[in-house]
Amino acid sequence: MRILLIGAGGVGNAIAKIAARRSFYETIVVGDYDPARAEATVEWIRARHGQHVASRFTATRIDASDPDSVAAVAREHRATHVMNAVEPKFVESIFAGAFAAGADYLDMAMSLSHPHPTDPYARTGIKLGDAQFAQAGVWEAAGRLALVGMGVEPGLSDVFARYAADELFSHIQELGTRDGANLVVRDDEGNEIFAPSFSIWTTIEECLNPPVIWEKDRGWYTTPPFSEPEVFDFPEGIGEVECVNVEHEEVLLMPRWLDAERVTFKYGLGDEFIGVLKTLHLLGLDSTDPIRVRSTAGPVEVAPRDVVAAALPDPATIGPRMTGKTCAGVQVTGTGTDGLPRSVYLYHVADNEWTMREYDAQCVVWQTALNPVIALELLATGTWSGTGILGPEAFPARPYLELMQRPEADGGYGQAWGLREP
Repeated sequence: MRILLIGAGGVGNAIAKIAARRSFYETIVVGDYDPARAEATVEWIRARHGQHVASRFTATRIDASDPDSVAAVAREHRATHVMNAVEPKFVESIFAGAFAAGADYLDMAMSLSHPHPTDPYARTGIKLGDAQFAQAGVWEAAGRLALVGMGVEPGLSDVFARYAADELFSHIQELGTRDGANLVVRDDEGNEIFAPSFSIWTTIEECLNPPVIWEKDRGWYTTPPFSEPEVFDFPEGIGEVECVNVEHEEVLLMPRWLDAERVTFKYGLGDEFIGVLKTLHLLGLDSTDPIRVRSTAGPVEVAPRDVVAAALPDPATIGPRMTGKTCAGVQVTGTGTDGLPRSVYLYHVADNEWTMREYDAQCVVWQTALNPVIALELLATGTWSGTGILGPEAFPARPYLELMQRPEADGGYGQAWGLREP
């Protein structure tokens, strides 16, 4: 397996660091628009693991917005798999470039949605992933695989859902992804500051678009942002966090392969974060449409959302200032295999202190990065296989969870996952 990893930001950097401890691939080419970032990732691996490990990594420049650039770099390095680790606005160009180069493809977020033009808070428009699923037949006919939504959420959450469907339930009422954390970021004086732990560009996209819900008798439909608030008690000391509906890929993926009456995604944002997002929307600072701005160098055109992203701390750099844990999981309700009502929460928790110590990566990006590496290893060994456009729930969950939990000394990833039920 020869992997072209596109993006050396927070998640891409963490993918490379996690993969450096594994041996299932021949080479990983770390590509970024800024080659210095890609080179810094390879240099970190060299300093931590030595030249023998670093020799399997190469840094290069790539333009993720240009399918021809993606295809050219993939061909140059004979990539068998293209791993997309950049903003979802680049999904379609990387997706096309990978196909043109004859490589399989993985991402952690799918092609962007567009709200319904006249009824956005009740009806779906173009849904997350629609542009990719429209090409499923082409990929299948070519005998090629695009594994989409293979991060933590979506990704691990979908694996948990498949595990519940296969082994814990005879009938599922709801698959409810619930994400929460108790993370705090502080400045040099110890004051708590506003610093999102994941890309603000992606967060705005997810949180201000109309959330999507699936119901078997209704299909996909939308609600206003931040709808249906609920207080969810997260495990391992995180505690109660108010969660709200947010647009997310799980709701678009799970119903394609799993039988459930309802599928939802709720994110623990908190009052401050919701207030900031509402203000950005009110001021038009969430827009991706360029506006003309006067500057000392003359008029320039810039997208307001890109300005917001540039003004905030890079999520890849805030790890040393962060404390706390983050939790990703799925609350599953329905009828157990014994015919009795059952409710379980399947989850994984990442502690920032541990991820910083082990990988020099903050816990949110590290937890996201862990899962595509596990998936790539399962594909490399043939444990997972398929063609077309597939989500994580299209594959058997047990091999994934066993590899994830098995101690590193025994060839696994040493990441325990939990099952909580009343």
